[in-house]
Amino acid sequence: MKYLISLLLCAFTFQTKAQTFKNPDSLFNPAPYGFSHVSSVKTPGEFIYISGQSGGLGKEHFLNPDFRIQVKTALENLKVILNNYQLKPENIMKITILIVDHSPEKLKIWEEEISKVWNGKPFPTSTLIPVPKLALDGMLIEVDAIAFKAN
Repeated sequence: MKYLISLLLCAFTFQTKAQTFKNPDSLFNPAPYGFSHVSSVKTPGEFIYISGQSGGLGKEHFLNPDFRIQVKTALENLKVILNNYQLKPENIMKITILIVDHSPEKLKIWEEEISKVWNGKPFPTSTLIPVPKLALDGMLIEVDAIAFKAN
């Protein structure tokens, strides 16, 4: 039993130390905006590449016209995928956000919602790309990600 507990503690320590997120002091603090400047992985493991997740709800891919609802749904869709790998949002190393008709108001909504999902954990690196249109009419946001699962 002692051996099993030690093994589990080592595995947990190994998992959490595999990923590093940094924000150099000489650059602005990106945390209020929902990202980190850099992330790295120092150990063998599995990278999970997640295709762009829209704000479409369920198998019917219902697109609510409300931007905040689509943001929440896209983030929930990411969590569904992560759960299939026994991962959490903090395992995401890189995220790319495409926003239709980007505006300061939409950025604020994104920042509020990603902060709720990450809940005080280090944010992934991030790139936000304003776009005029996405793959389907009514899509207002698309989020793809790269996650890491340590062995």
